[in-house]
Amino acid sequence: MPKIRILVVEDSLTVRRRLCEVLAADPGLVVVGEAEDGQRAIELCQELQPDVVTMDMMLPVMSGLAATEYIMAYCPRPILIVSSSTNRGELFKTYEALAAGAIDVLEKPSGDDTDAAWEQRLVATVKLVSRIRVITHPRARLAALGKPRPAQQESPLPVVAQTRQQVVAIGASTGGPGAMVTLLRGLPPGFPLPVLLVLHIGEPFGGAFAEWLDGQSCHRVSYPRDGEAVAAAAGRVVMAPPGSHLVVREGRFHLTSEAERHSCRPSVDVLFESVAIAYGPAAAGCLLTGMGRDGAAGLLAIRQAGGPTIAQDEATSVVYGMPREAVLLGAAERVLPLEQIAPALAALPRGRPS
Repeated sequence: MPKIRILVVEDSLTVRRRLCEVLAADPGLVVVGEAEDGQRAIELCQELQPDVVTMDMMLPVMSGLAATEYIMAYCPRPILIVSSSTNRGELFKTYEALAAGAIDVLEKPSGDDTDAAWEQRLVATVKLVSRIRVITHPRARLAALGKPRPAQQESPLPVVAQTRQQVVAIGASTGGPGAMVTLLRGLPPGFPLPVLLVLHIGEPFGGAFAEWLDGQSCHRVSYPRDGEAVAAAAGRVVMAPPGSHLVVREGRFHLTSEAERHSCRPSVDVLFESVAIAYGPAAAGCLLTGMGRDGAAGLLAIRQAGGPTIAQDEATSVVYGMPREAVLLGAAERVLPLEQIAPALAALPRGRPS
């Protein structure tokens, strides 16, 4: 089997050497190039055509974000962000890179006894992202990412559900940041229902994601307070915080630290199952791009409770894992391209959240 060919992009010589040593030590991997700035990363990506690019965000000459945008527009490759940036402004750049097509993010080595576990995560993640089919991101779309704009008015799809919906639950993983930006920008201003979101993005990178997403459309996004009434979230997006399951019981949000589901906390299944129990046919579920199977069983629970369910289609998914599992279970009432999901949600008959 051919080795996975990797381009390492990192301005720190010490960190770059460390990354190369760890990757080269695995018999299934080979480092084919190294770049110390974003401009050189683009040149080597075009020249070497690597299978995977590891990308630092803070680079001289051209930033990691700008390099990611260019690579995904002109020579798309699976990109793994390897970053130590955890302040607000630098985290926002990481989210923008993920929305522009980067696959995943991993912290840099810490230089302590935990590095052995980090080495295993690095190798495993590189192998994982190497298997992902990436798509070209047009420059016009990239230029718009990170800039709020009014939602586009589109002709809604025919209404299928007859029950008046009271809540919409959405789950996403790999490819989710960009998908959620597209979906929220497609929802009309004044969309009145609470939108409950679980996105797989862990610490130390997940803490500011809701704040970043809040700035990407006209729809407000925030983390909930434990015990907050669902009715108080009408017209905004409520996102599960990193490390906590988000559940709905008796009309209130609850954050729990119960066991992981599918190695995830927060878990899409946990949220979906709770809204199926709490709202029955008045709950709508939507499962977006993502790796694994989290959310498939929960989407089925919503459908079996009588609620409308949507799965993103393969052609527009960065990873057709979670939606595919839902389709195979018969959980998806409709399978739609990403651009059609917001109009479908906007067409649902709506009631007041209880």
